[in-house]
Amino acid sequence: MQFFTNMIPRISYLKQLKRALGRNPVVAMIGPRQCGKTTLARQILPSDHANFFDLEDPVVAGLMENPMTALQNLRGVVVIDEAQREPRLFPVLRVLADRPKNTATFLILGSASPELSRQSAESLAGRVEIIEMHGFSSSEVGKAEILWQRGGFPRSFLAANEADSFDWRKNFIRTFLERDLATLGFGMSPAVMGRFWTMLAHYHAQIWNGSEIAASMGIAPNTAGAYLDALEQTFMIRRLLPWQANLGKRLVKTPKIYFRDSGIFHALSGIRSPADLLTHPKLGASWEGFALEEILRAHQPDEAYFYAVHSSCELDLLMIQQGRKIGVEFKRADAPNLTRSMQITFADLQLDELWVIYPGQRTYALGDRITVRPLADCL
Repeated sequence: MQFFTNMIPRISYLKQLKRALGRNPVVAMIGPRQCGKTTLARQILPSDHANFFDLEDPVVAGLMENPMTALQNLRGVVVIDEAQREPRLFPVLRVLADRPKNTATFLILGSASPELSRQSAESLAGRVEIIEMHGFSSSEVGKAEILWQRGGFPRSFLAANEADSFDWRKNFIRTFLERDLATLGFGMSPAVMGRFWTMLAHYHAQIWNGSEIAASMGIAPNTAGAYLDALEQTFMIRRLLPWQANLGKRLVKTPKIYFRDSGIFHALSGIRSPADLLTHPKLGASWEGFALEEILRAHQPDEAYFYAVHSSCELDLLMIQQGRKIGVEFKRADAPNLTRSMQITFADLQLDELWVIYPGQRTYALGDRITVRPLADCL
């Protein structure tokens, strides 16, 4: 399997990381495995530096069995990779961060896990800034069509060809199921979780129906919910909550489910190439999920929801930013038109703007504060 050798600079994340390290005693960078956390940390501190600790290294893991002894005399930035592997680390970091003349700043890297989340909330409350990192976005790499097809994981995006990219994603899925879930503290059968994850691909960009999935798999609904929780906590799935308001209408109250990486969705759906994607029945859902992730990462709204009324109008995304309400509809069409659903939703939610995002090149108005916009122009 070959990969392009040029490194894509993660300038935005690097700036965010440097700012956080300058104002906090502890910074936690979390995100899915293989998204580039370690590569970014090496731009702050080389991995062969004495202050760089990789807990997947057995020798380093042995040192960290006594974390106070290993860390108390260090100065400058200290990087601890795969921090979720050593729960005893977090109370020690609290003590070190609270020293009157603290001479070290700690950067901890980890994939999400129940233990990492709990320890960060309990032991490091008020002392830690959390940065959530993901794979590439089109604002970093351009080439939106390739990014949509392959997803944002660096080794998938940078593969020399489509076959190598697809093989990397299949291997990632296998490793995630067979090793990563157990390492992160999720005690689930890899085979059953694999079936669940594959079945979940049929619900991408749709309303979550846990009872239906549970019945299809012969498991309890609460078990299906636990599987979904695990995929959400490991950044594989986004659960987009419905907007709730007293509008006198029968609002949908169940979340929508999105794969956070389009490449993983394609691999689980058997979509190997651009030709496969363009003829697949999930083409529209795939593009909606990709565009939604791009918009959310670019704008980072204070709140994000979808809106739907039973047997009536709906809105793919409602972003609330500094009190302003921006509605977003995703349309994979050559020239989207104004619909009655858009008009009703605009009035019901009292939107400040409504964007209709599509894969074209032109921007044009559909009505007062309702505009068709290319995805690239909204990033």
